[in-house]
Amino acid sequence: MFFLYNLERQVTLHPSYFGRNMHELVTGKLLKDVEGTCTGRYFIITIMDTFNISEGRILPGSGLAEFTVGYRAVVWRPFKGETVDAIVTSVNQVGFFADAGPLPLFVSAHLIPPDIKFDPNATPPQFTDNEDSVIEVGTHVRVKLIGTRAEVGGMYAIASIKEDYLGCLQGS
Repeated sequence: MFFLYNLERQVTLHPSYFGRNMHELVTGKLLKDVEGTCTGRYFIITIMDTFNISEGRILPGSGLAEFTVGYRAVVWRPFKGETVDAIVTSVNQVGFFADAGPLPLFVSAHLIPPDIKFDPNATPPQFTDNEDSVIEVGTHVRVKLIGTRAEVGGMYAIASIKEDYLGCLQGS
């Protein structure tokens, strides 16, 4: 689910950048450092704007200036039970891996409907029901998140396609 959060971050600036356009440089460094990262609880998709840049504080011994920057960001926090669209990145006999934007996920063979079987003779490897459903690398699938796991700088999920309206997206 997407949220708009007010966040705060410390940004340091080297003395060679001190001058008239310091606020633009601080904002640029914030964008470079924060956009597209994961905090462990959510992914920071984009920064909307900055609303408060403090006065710089010189750090003793280094000469760097530290600024506290308040900003608004669009974040995505995946929840258990949420339905997302993903693109398959890898297929093997135990299941398949896919990416739902920045979130890598795994769908176990136990969480795939029983009529869709792994085809060991297919090249590339795939799950198929021998009709219209073929899950191979590059296939667009709709999955339901069963659980998420957070680590420092990343999140991972387990998903299922064993319910109605989940699985291959037609026309992909």
